[in-house]
Amino acid sequence: MKRIREYGRVPLEDVLPLDTPFVINVDPSSVCNLKCKYCFHASNKMKVKGVIKWPTYNKILTDIKQFDSQIKTLRLYAFGEPLVNPLFVDMVKIAKDLHIAEDIDTTTNGCLLNPELNLKIIKAGIDRINISVMGTNSDQYKQSTQRTINFEQYVNNIAHLYHNRDNCIIFVKINGDMISKEDQQKFIEIFTPISSGCAIEHTMECWYDFDMIGVERNKNVGVYGQPLTHVDVCPYIFYSYCIQYDGEVSACFLDWNRKLVIGNIYQNSLREIWNGPQITKLRKKMLLKQRNTLPICNNCNQLEAGDPVNIDHMADILLEKL
Repeated sequence: MKRIREYGRVPLEDVLPLDTPFVINVDPSSVCNLKCKYCFHASNKMKVKGVIKWPTYNKILTDIKQFDSQIKTLRLYAFGEPLVNPLFVDMVKIAKDLHIAEDIDTTTNGCLLNPELNLKIIKAGIDRINISVMGTNSDQYKQSTQRTINFEQYVNNIAHLYHNRDNCIIFVKINGDMISKEDQQKFIEIFTPISSGCAIEHTMECWYDFDMIGVERNKNVGVYGQPLTHVDVCPYIFYSYCIQYDGEVSACFLDWNRKLVIGNIYQNSLREIWNGPQITKLRKKMLLKQRNTLPICNNCNQLEAGDPVNIDHMADILLEKL
């Protein structure tokens, strides 16, 4: 089982360009309670941090309803720990009540989970929760995240979430490049019984302007263990974009330092931004296979190791349609 959803996918070549994005990332919180070695939160480079406020989120949902079709996935996660935001449960519930998306998911480090919060999140109707595990004992957490946790309680909280999951998918993953083979086996033994699926992934250098601290990237395979690929045209900007906690919209869900901002929800609607001049210019650059001229995108490891959909073969056709 992979972190990315592979079932029910629509072939992009059959539907591009899209009037309605498939996926919209909304960042509940760019603040994180951990400082993982392979994440930009381990540095002090992030200039703007905060949690989304209700008026901003309400404007986002209102804008999403203006699209011609229902979006496929509302992803309540981007640059921080979503559960830091006390509004997270309410964010899930109102999006479900308004039928904003076919499904709603999030990714969390799981450190703030507890039985009370677990039940509230599940009752709100979330469809999938990805949990990023950073070690197989408390000492490894201290080493990799600069935070000490009670690992036994951490596992118990995830087990409680799983046993009360209703129809929610609980997926657990760990970075296998940071632990031994023995600890990889330990991870499988601990989390297989208390998850819908779990996986050992590989390091991917996806945060531009940040050098991973004391972590050596596996340069032989992709994040899921698949062969590395070369992709000229970024497919993500053709079916998704990301909304920062304060309403700025980025073309990329990896834009942690806001260098690919294409609009602001307080200046234009999400629909206008989706079809606007800034993202259109970026798409055309991609379709002309000029990614190497874009300083933020030219060395994107996500397109090599992240198993993206390859739309290079349809670049000329899409360029005509744009």
